[in-house]
Amino acid sequence: MAFLQFLGATQTVTGSRHLLEVGDYRVLVDCGLFQGLKELRLRNWDRFPVTPASINTVILTHAHIDHTGYLPRFVRDGFHGDVYATPASVELSRILLPDSAKLQEEEADYANRSGYSKHKPALPLYTARNARDALKLFKAVGYDKRVDLTKRLSFEFVGAGHILGSGFVKFEFTDDDGSVKKIVVTGDIGRYDEPILNDPETVTEADYIVVESTYGDREHPDVDVKDQLAAIINETVARGGHVLVPAFAVGRTQQLLYLLRELEDERRIPVLPVFVDSPMAVQATRLYLRHEEDHDVDMQRLMRAGRNPLATHAFQLAKSRDESKAVSAAERSTIVISASGMATGGRILHHMRRRLPDERNTVVFVGFQAAGTRGRRLVDGEKEIKMFGEWVPVRARIERLDNLSAHGDWKEILRWLGGFKRAPKRVFLVHGEPDAATALKARIEERFNWQVEIPNYLDKFTV
Repeated sequence: MAFLQFLGATQTVTGSRHLLEVGDYRVLVDCGLFQGLKELRLRNWDRFPVTPASINTVILTHAHIDHTGYLPRFVRDGFHGDVYATPASVELSRILLPDSAKLQEEEADYANRSGYSKHKPALPLYTARNARDALKLFKAVGYDKRVDLTKRLSFEFVGAGHILGSGFVKFEFTDDDGSVKKIVVTGDIGRYDEPILNDPETVTEADYIVVESTYGDREHPDVDVKDQLAAIINETVARGGHVLVPAFAVGRTQQLLYLLRELEDERRIPVLPVFVDSPMAVQATRLYLRHEEDHDVDMQRLMRAGRNPLATHAFQLAKSRDESKAVSAAERSTIVISASGMATGGRILHHMRRRLPDERNTVVFVGFQAAGTRGRRLVDGEKEIKMFGEWVPVRARIERLDNLSAHGDWKEILRWLGGFKRAPKRVFLVHGEPDAATALKARIEERFNWQVEIPNYLDKFTV
């Protein structure tokens, strides 16, 4: 018998954790942190639904923290098997997981010093040592390389086009009756015809598909995102303001740098100091330049011509806290790109605390904002936001560029599903809020007449 159980990312966009059991072998696809609503974040502190030591293997679709960020805690609590990821995902995880641990430790320390936590003392979810222990278990596997986990079960990665190193996981296993079955778990599906990365690769057959639904109820605007970005920057500069961009260190930061460099080359925006206030983002950018296996044709062409496609004309890095404070104190207009993308933590909060009260400034959100996050509350129009235990007035302009999302919208998801040559037995929709998942379910049923499930937390299915 084989089973698929959903331990996270059910009717929410974070906490990706999907358990596949084939016989007595257990594989966890993704091991992510829950983010956003407090009731979800508290799950990170709950006992894991399955004993970690009973899991044989973890396979990561990509390196984003909502897909990898629980691993240090998981290892601390007893998991000791192999962690498989693409080479780029392994390298990115070496950046992201220690950084996540550092943030956990710093936030606990700040809470203790400031006294705003009800926990005495406030403790981190995990430590830097836990992150190092987790990274020792990683094994790199390239795209389209079959890995035999047992005599009955194998997998391979297929390019997903979401971020550097992202991959769909294709499982093949032999059931008890001798039949061969295939399962595909997408992680996140990338965009088509976007800069830097290749398009999502086509998969032609599967018996079961686990697919994301983040933008299942939305279509990305049919507008030129460079026009929008140029207008926002020029209008903000005219007011004498600053542009803040909360952006994930991996993915959105690199795309922003690519577009800003193009706009400067085309003389559509002034050359401004562009600060990437995230050493992690700079490390990730270097990896983006190195991993040619993920580059699209235009990125390859620029690299071969000796250009750095991800460097603006006045690119600067804020490495230390003091340098970050100096960026926040700058009077001349600047563009500051800093994590986290949903304003749930990181250095961006210090910039926002300083810049949000000033109506000359603009905060630009460039990715999905999960329910319960500061980013979501800001794009929903709240006029006061709590940070570090104090309320900050929101007078700056809040803008949103959905076209910079790394997630395919419903049309792009259907385009990818259209590559299957036969109907799967069942499609499971995860990694989406209820309205998004429900809308995508209806569209898949209407277009393909496939059976679609929206699992609840801890639901278990025979496959």
